[in-house]
Amino acid sequence: MPAKLSVNLNAIAMLRNRRDLPWPSVTGLGRIALAAGASGLTVHPRPDQRHVRFSDLPEIRALIDDEFPEAEFNIEGYPSDEFFDLCASAEPEQVTLVPDDPSQATSDHGWDFRKNRDLLIDVVAKYKKIGCRVSLFADGDGDADAVKIAKEVGADRIELYTGPYGGCYDAPERAAVILEALGKTADAAFANGLDVNAGHDLTVANLPALLKRIPKLAETSIGHGLTADALEYGMAETVRRFRRACGQAV
Repeated sequence: MPAKLSVNLNAIAMLRNRRDLPWPSVTGLGRIALAAGASGLTVHPRPDQRHVRFSDLPEIRALIDDEFPEAEFNIEGYPSDEFFDLCASAEPEQVTLVPDDPSQATSDHGWDFRKNRDLLIDVVAKYKKIGCRVSLFADGDGDADAVKIAKEVGADRIELYTGPYGGCYDAPERAAVILEALGKTADAAFANGLDVNAGHDLTVANLPALLKRIPKLAETSIGHGLTADALEYGMAETVRRFRRACGQAV
């Protein structure tokens, strides 16, 4: 099965927040993305609400429930008490737990599974009790023992942090090395019964090689590169372009 595409709406929200105005509409562009065949919508509501606002979550939930009931809502974030309350209210199909400090500009590393094992046992169980599939943000460094811990703490999936891979857009030899490490991490996850997502700085240009190395990739969550392309091609056509890059027939 081709990888699914979840459209991350944070960059849309950040653009909206430059003015005290309701456009561009987060739900409006989410609707266009889903109508063009995206499998879901992703948000990362940070404590300072600098892009997606807490008030966006029930509106996105309603959009999916009322108009696209087959789509999924994926909410990313650090597992604070506040984040748990947001998820309990919005009822996402999937939560992607990240080890971010609230001051970070963007997610830039995966969990230290050895150091955070006890924490993750507790928080994964909490989110599964409210009906969420749980994905844990993971470095794609080929550390098979770390991936095994992700399974042991109860996760359903890992999301490979692909930022270093995306950052090698002008260094193909370095990209190939990082891609192989991502692939080895995915191999370890599959061997432990985990599904694998991927996200960060993925583009139409670099997705095909990623999917060739990890053909069983379940889902890609893409925001920045997709939003940048949407400025040129429009949201609907951009979603179609990314779906093709994911191996979907469009």
